[in-house]
Amino acid sequence: MVDGRRAVRYDAALAVRTLTAADPKLGQLIQRCGPFTLKLKSQHSPFDALLESIIYQQLHGKAAAAILKRLLTSFGELHPAPEHLLQAPDDLLRAAGLSASKTKALRDLAAKTLDGTVPTLIQIRRMSDEEIIERLTQVRGIGAWTVHMLLIFRLGRPDVLPVTDYGVRKGFAFTFNRLPKSKPFDASMLATIEQIERRAEKWRPWRSVASWYLWRACDLAGKKMLLPG
Repeated sequence: MVDGRRAVRYDAALAVRTLTAADPKLGQLIQRCGPFTLKLKSQHSPFDALLESIIYQQLHGKAAAAILKRLLTSFGELHPAPEHLLQAPDDLLRAAGLSASKTKALRDLAAKTLDGTVPTLIQIRRMSDEEIIERLTQVRGIGAWTVHMLLIFRLGRPDVLPVTDYGVRKGFAFTFNRLPKSKPFDASMLATIEQIERRAEKWRPWRSVASWYLWRACDLAGKKMLLPG
């Protein structure tokens, strides 16, 4: 089975060298984690990618995947076109497992795709990160975090900092903050947005790569917790 994922277009080796030189403590994390192995998800249109993002919001991955599969099945195993989604009766969407709020969000996504607010794939590739965030957050149910994930994992943009992301804040705390060893990690130990933004100035223009390593810091911490003794 073909995965369909592809490597980023930017120079990941250069990014790692630059980050290590700019921030030796981040460099230590990079050394522990190993090579940068991010692969981009299949690059659907912005409409298709955001449709999936809305479905997956606040749901366990398996539950969201089942809803997405039922929705695509009702449209002939394909992502629906925006006009078809707008024309679909509420009963069909609700039968797939969509909540009322997600149904409204998907209809707004379809409408804003048709009126040009949501760009095409060709258009979005030519837009700056800031333009993409400004446009896509006009869609009901789409916030900056969702757009940041699209920029990093779908479009492969190298300098995105999802500063509100729980994993980024947790990974930053593990990497840069002094945490009490006798106490389990809790939300009070998360790094603040201001802390991350201040240090992340060193990471430009590779903040996506730095963020990826902060997520890996959470993985490393989890493995340590599972070690015997």
